[in-house]
Amino acid sequence: MKKNDEIITAEGYHVPVLLKESVDALNIKPRGVYVDVTFGGGGHSREILSRMDGTARLFSFDQDPDAEQNIVGDQRLTFVRSNFRYLKNWMRYYGIEHIDGLLADLGVSSHHLDDSQRGFSFRYEDAPLDMRMNQRGGKTAADIVNDYDEERLADVLYLYGELKNSRKLAAAIVKARAQQRITTISQLLSAVEKLMPREREKKDMAKLFQALRIEVNHEMDALREMLQSATELLAGNGRLSVITYHSLEDRMVKNIMKTGNTEGKLKQDFYGRIESPFKLVKNKPVTSDSEEMQRNPRSRSAKLRIAEKMKSEEF
Repeated sequence: MKKNDEIITAEGYHVPVLLKESVDALNIKPRGVYVDVTFGGGGHSREILSRMDGTARLFSFDQDPDAEQNIVGDQRLTFVRSNFRYLKNWMRYYGIEHIDGLLADLGVSSHHLDDSQRGFSFRYEDAPLDMRMNQRGGKTAADIVNDYDEERLADVLYLYGELKNSRKLAAAIVKARAQQRITTISQLLSAVEKLMPREREKKDMAKLFQALRIEVNHEMDALREMLQSATELLAGNGRLSVITYHSLEDRMVKNIMKTGNTEGKLKQDFYGRIESPFKLVKNKPVTSDSEEMQRNPRSRSAKLRIAEKMKSEEF
């Protein structure tokens, strides 16, 4: 299905961002093994499959049961119903020692934001505070809002939402939940609305919801583990193609590509040269052009970073 020349998969489940650029970055070759760790609507996986020969293989990950409706009927594809943090374990399970490329689109899918019952967007005030990517278990956003003590809640809002008034927001939430448990988006909005200046209300609300979503899904820990596993699994000349949407995840991706670790700790050899298993394919991130931004406003904050794993004798 196409709309405005942009691929939309599974009845509008998700519009892939930087589709051509991110798949071009993989430099797909015959007999290669590739991984799409964020299957979602299947847009990136379909594009990868369209460029693979009959001997190549693609492993696509997604922990959300809703994504399973988009599985592509192709014998070269193996769908893995799991969080991408377990990348290394699953590759071992399938007998894969090395991969030739990995693509990750770290944004929340259009499907999640537009599903009023998932609680990812503050547009749906009657929705439950859930925000779990995998609804089969784990804490919800309501559990965090109601059960974290004030200091821990403030830390989450500051670290993951980069909200400067995180302590005031946490205090307001704690005060509101003392009256009744906060279980819906409207109750959360009511608790913090006085602390949201009108001129940046939507932006700060988005940061608040981002912070809760990251905490609910342990996104930073999962990303760290996936990037470390990808670094180990990639063969020489293998490519890492990652699309990020906010500074926290972008910093982690930038660090692994420049230094080989997510903390950005520089390792130098005897001559003072930086040791890293990667070389950057592009020095600056690739961003969407004005045409894509107009077609798909959610692509405005996207940054694509591309790196190539060097052969062992090169680093």
